[in-house]
Amino acid sequence: MELDRISSLPNEVTEKILSGLPLKEAVRTSILSRKWRYKSEMLKTLLFHNNCVSTQSHPTYSFANIVDHVLLLHKGPIQKFQLSFNGKLATRDIDRWIFHLSRNPVIKLMILDYFEGDIYNIPSCLFSFQDIVYLELYRCLLNSPSTFKGFGSLKSLDLWSVTLAQDVFENLIGCSPLLEKLKLQSCDGFTNLKIDAPKLWFIYIIGAFQDFNLVGSSNLVDATFDLQVIVDQRGNCSSFGNLVKFFDHQLPHIRRLTIKRNFLKYLSIGALPEKLPKPCQYLNFLSLDMNFDNPDEISTVLCLLRSSPALKELKILVDPEKDHAAVGEVEYCLYDNYNCAYAQLRLVEITKISGVKAQLDFIESLLLSSPVLERMTVQPASVDGFLKLVKDLLLFKRDSKRAEITVLDP
Repeated sequence: MELDRISSLPNEVTEKILSGLPLKEAVRTSILSRKWRYKSEMLKTLLFHNNCVSTQSHPTYSFANIVDHVLLLHKGPIQKFQLSFNGKLATRDIDRWIFHLSRNPVIKLMILDYFEGDIYNIPSCLFSFQDIVYLELYRCLLNSPSTFKGFGSLKSLDLWSVTLAQDVFENLIGCSPLLEKLKLQSCDGFTNLKIDAPKLWFIYIIGAFQDFNLVGSSNLVDATFDLQVIVDQRGNCSSFGNLVKFFDHQLPHIRRLTIKRNFLKYLSIGALPEKLPKPCQYLNFLSLDMNFDNPDEISTVLCLLRSSPALKELKILVDPEKDHAAVGEVEYCLYDNYNCAYAQLRLVEITKISGVKAQLDFIESLLLSSPVLERMTVQPASVDGFLKLVKDLLLFKRDSKRAEITVLDP
């Protein structure tokens, strides 16, 4: 009799094989042999996607039936649950699935996303998942019960287009003591972005807020801020945002920093020193969205560069519609920069430049102040003036003998 090699595999091996298959294919393995008949019913990872749907006539109905069927027959613990469906799902169905999962005490990862239709109101039973480590929610209304004391095991939180009140947000963050990664994308319902998470090392924020404050964030090493700050009629930010204050207490160990959209304007409010009182000793990657029509923003960027002795890579995305700064003001900003050296800067990438004097002066100052620069990549915003831009760039002197300038097509 021929040996059944598949059936003789250790349980941990078969579980790994099944977890690597789409759920529909994993269920089909029940026909391989008697020993495999019930293995798919003990999967610890359940990922429900559009490809779970087997018929095209009634895809929403079929999807709901599949989830019901799998959960009804499932035996044992569920550690990972993902529901991602590009279609409409009945609220009662999702409520039923989450309630079923709430009776599973060891679930560690939950992802609910890609729902069409009305915003989904998360049921209160979700807040009973005390062992959850990773939580990702999309297009939901989040309202925690009064008895909620936080997620004691939560390490990663990803909220995208989620509506939650100010007290709910602060309680969710403040009562998750192990939180390490936080992503907020286009969330609303609260205006004060106060984040108190001492173990947080990664943060990614897109949104509009009136106030912004990181509390106890000394462990942050990777941060992306794509913030819109309310601007008054004079063009100044109504909320106080000061570069010195921001870096003095909030980002002592930052290594990778991305500043997009209006957040640079937020940081440029108030007096700017030549260098920060406390330098960014560990910052080695800096990415910026930059407007060359604002001398304060240019001064803010230069202050950051001078205060980052370990910086190795710099990326700048230029707003091509705002490039008409007063030449005298920009020259004043850059005057002292020629005597400053960026000792570790090796890679520079600047995209969407139009070739106006303010931009060229900034590029020239970088070339003259970077002794170990290896490559500068420049991409124009359009073909207009392309040849002149290439000629100007190639004529610039460079402090580094190894520096190469690459000009990409628009």
